[in-house]
Amino acid sequence: MKTGIHNLQRPRVQQGIRVITAMLRRTIDSLRDLAPIILVIAFFQIVVLQQPFPDIWGVTLGLLCVVMGLTLFIQGLESGLFPLGEVLAQGFANKGSLITLLAFAFCLGFGTTVAEPALIAITAEAADVAAEAGAIEATDSARTKYAFELRMVVAFSVGVAILLGVLRILRGWPIHPLIIGGYVLVTAMTAIAPKEIIGVAYDSGGVTTSTITVPLVTALGVGLATSIRGRNPMVDGFGLIAFASLTPMICVMGYGMLA
Repeated sequence: MKTGIHNLQRPRVQQGIRVITAMLRRTIDSLRDLAPIILVIAFFQIVVLQQPFPDIWGVTLGLLCVVMGLTLFIQGLESGLFPLGEVLAQGFANKGSLITLLAFAFCLGFGTTVAEPALIAITAEAADVAAEAGAIEATDSARTKYAFELRMVVAFSVGVAILLGVLRILRGWPIHPLIIGGYVLVTAMTAIAPKEIIGVAYDSGGVTTSTITVPLVTALGVGLATSIRGRNPMVDGFGLIAFASLTPMICVMGYGMLA
């Protein structure tokens, strides 16, 4: 009886050891990735500015939190989001419904962008600056309305971008004509868009591709290209992030010209 119990517990122990080993390896990798940033900050603080750190223990604790947070984040991506995105993409590809897949692609792009912390921050900051500049009323309701509308425009544009990227994978279209044409349009719109919105539009293209959007969208593209016969995951699976960075610039400048 005891032998049977030990035999049942042994796989669990081995699995626990593998998890701990993987976390330790990931922590070491995080320390290695953060080392250049830490060295640069320390060099300029100590050698160039010749000033001590204001709160060395607080800074150290903060760095430890960053290391652990990065470790858990990367582990979560590998264990959860990447496999989930690939499984969803393969499931929709096997189902064979184009409308359902495109609807899912749009909803995924829209939903992940709405929840993007960087976008929430930049739209709130843009609302404050617009109120100070007199572009909108200096009231909380006006700021909230402006930030919400800007956020929805960006989220809608990313949803369209992911839909377009998925359609490109399905049809086998080359990516470079679409990207080049998009940036030609961005350049043309920059010349005629209100100057107050251009910087916000360009920054919106960057903040949409952050911690939440990138993992799921990348997994969707790779999983979809893997599931479709004749598609190369390396060639066709990537590129969705490029669309997600491009379309917000177009839509936000268009929003500025209309509003």
